[in-house]
Amino acid sequence: MQNKPVIAVFASGSGSNFQAMAEAIGRGELDAEIALVVSDKPDAYVLERAQAAGIASFVVRPSDYASKQEYEQVIKEKLHAYGVEWIVLAGFMRLIGSVLLEAFEGRIVNIHPSALPAFPGKDAIGQTVAAGSKVAGVTVHFVDAGMDTGPIIAQRVFLIEDRSREELEQEIHAIEHELYPATLQQLFAENR
Repeated sequence: MQNKPVIAVFASGSGSNFQAMAEAIGRGELDAEIALVVSDKPDAYVLERAQAAGIASFVVRPSDYASKQEYEQVIKEKLHAYGVEWIVLAGFMRLIGSVLLEAFEGRIVNIHPSALPAFPGKDAIGQTVAAGSKVAGVTVHFVDAGMDTGPIIAQRVFLIEDRSREELEQEIHAIEHELYPATLQQLFAENR
């Protein structure tokens, strides 16, 4: 049996997708190892989740560095020290730049709360509601230099009907927590 893919989860907030991945690994549904959680926010709740799961975390604030390249170089060195093979973005609210894109080419994945290419960027759920869209969705995609423009790996859409924004957010999170680990499992299996 081959070794499990070693991943780093990047998150800026609560880390519910990190939690879903960790639980999927625990259930044997995601054959991977989360070696490190990376956050740009020292008070992100994902750090508490990582600690509770016994997973190392690394907080690195962009404002502490002279350039994005320097910032990403520090992250890259930490990822290599942990043997990370894949970067999995889970609510990381920063664009990935050239240093990480080159070091992990084809091995950076993101989840986005819309049916891309519709509603890229921040507050996709709010954009969906404001546009009066009839459908919402979740997209798992590879990361490239653009904002939510990388090739789509998996996508699930559903009718909004008369859901409130809160209900819409709950539905999207439920889909994310099932779709992301399942998609990662398939992706990792195809890339062994």
